[in-house]
Amino acid sequence: MKTNNKLILKLEDLGEVTPLTTAQRLLFQSWDEYPIQVLHGSAGTGKSFISVYKALEQVLDMKSEYKRLVLLRSVVPAREIGHLPGDVDEKSAVYELPYEDMCHLLFNRRDAYQRLKEQYKIQFGITSFLRGITFDNSIVIVDEIQNMNYMELYTVMTRIGVNSKIVFCGDFKQTDLKNSGLLKFLNVLREMESTSFHEFKVNDIVRSDLVKEFILAEEALNDRV
Repeated sequence: MKTNNKLILKLEDLGEVTPLTTAQRLLFQSWDEYPIQVLHGSAGTGKSFISVYKALEQVLDMKSEYKRLVLLRSVVPAREIGHLPGDVDEKSAVYELPYEDMCHLLFNRRDAYQRLKEQYKIQFGITSFLRGITFDNSIVIVDEIQNMNYMELYTVMTRIGVNSKIVFCGDFKQTDLKNSGLLKFLNVLREMESTSFHEFKVNDIVRSDLVKEFILAEEALNDRV
């Protein structure tokens, strides 16, 4: 059976993305140097989007040692997955929607995310089902880490195999770090020379002016409380 080449996405199909802010530019510069990247800061700053772009840029390169992009999310904090209809894949599908939109923008085709999954270039997983798995030759993006506890993050980190790198994205303001296992995990990463930290501030918001205005208003209100 012949494969329809129009369904196979290649590196040349990936649109070009240039950094729009200082924080994004610093990530681009350090991407190849550090196998552990930590992106933290305000919503709408493009943390996940540029990470997915940089990862696909390497995963789709035939000469690259990275063969797949692994996207990981936690669904535990939502407490709703048990009530959603369907099996585990169907329940977790709602958490894949942001990445479908990202791939749509990056390839200018609505089916890009599904095509990449069928090519085994993208794999989506949830942190509840990682034990016994090893991610070799992979770029692992762990998204919304402010929703994860220490054991989830520990499990993710200890799944990383040979020729792999890992990216952590989150908005730490949404977590009480003083009482969170996330603080312990971040302190461990700070002890590792392989880690590069990037802070995305309000001025790095690129989603829209309304989002930036809202975040600024929220911060101003919090300062007065």
